Amino acid sequence: MSSRRYFRFSNPFASNSTTIFFQRLFAMPNSSSSSSSSSPKTSIQALYDSCKKSLMPSASPPPQLVRDLSSKLDTIGPVDVGLTEERQEDDRGHGFSMPNTLGRVDRWAQPITYVELTESDSFTMCMFCFPTSSVIPLHDHPGMTVLSKVLYGSLHVKGYDWVEPACIKISKEISRAPVRLAKLSVDKVLSAPCTTSVLYPNTGGNLHCFTAVTSCAVLDILTPPYEESAGRKCTYYRDYPFSSFRSGDEPIDGKEDEYAWLEEIKTPDDFYMREGMYAGPPIQI
Repeated sequence: MSSRRYFRFSNPFASNSTTIFFQRLFAMPNSSSSSSSSSPKTSIQALYDSCKKSLMPSASPPPQLVRDLSSKLDTIGPVDVGLTEERQEDDRGHGFSMPNTLGRVDRWAQPITYVELTESDSFTMCMFCFPTSSVIPLHDHPGMTVLSKVLYGSLHVKGYDWVEPACIKISKEISRAPVRLAKLSVDKVLSAPCTTSVLYPNTGGNLHCFTAVTSCAVLDILTPPYEESAGRKCTYYRDYPFSSFRSGDEPIDGKEDEYAWLEEIKTPDDFYMREGMYAGPPIQI
């Protein structure tokens, strides 16, 4: 059930220098305090406890719970999840700065780092660490609510919601899948410090893509989590301008540039993630 199965993982830089780099990226927890039962509850533990207590495996969280969890997420910063100050040093804008052991082109091909903090039948809590200019392609979260907090840096978010009732066009090209009309919901840059963003099953930009304006990291809560058997499978899309398939009978309300046609595609071949290890304060499950 783990969300990591929906991403292609690759570690093309499996070298000692890479290991050292990621040891610098993720701070090690304080072992002297992690085992003490009398220590104050950490921010990330408080967030986890609220999620565990309140989120359900097959239901969307009510508005008040979303507000409560958002308030807790708002208080969390990089140090609360074990990220060091050195995470922002990513050189020329195509990935974290690393020793050029495999050549310049390889160094510029840095994947996004995915860090799973915890997962249950009710929710997934995870982080994405983006090198500058890296992209998570347009994808969806069917039947899911997602809370996202930018921990550091700046991230461009572009999101759509489906136009209802569904408006679908069949392409004359045999190799192309049908396209469906969607309306732009969000198109902005989120820069830390900022409040938590929320998308819902049918609103808020459920179909979205991320582009790192700078090196950045995002902490996510996905509820319920991806689960293919329950119809929550991640699908990737390609977007086309509204004019590409316009026929004049589309149910649009507003400017044409607020709409796009989305085509379902396979997971992009050049989309890779590296799996990272959570090294923040321990979370008691």
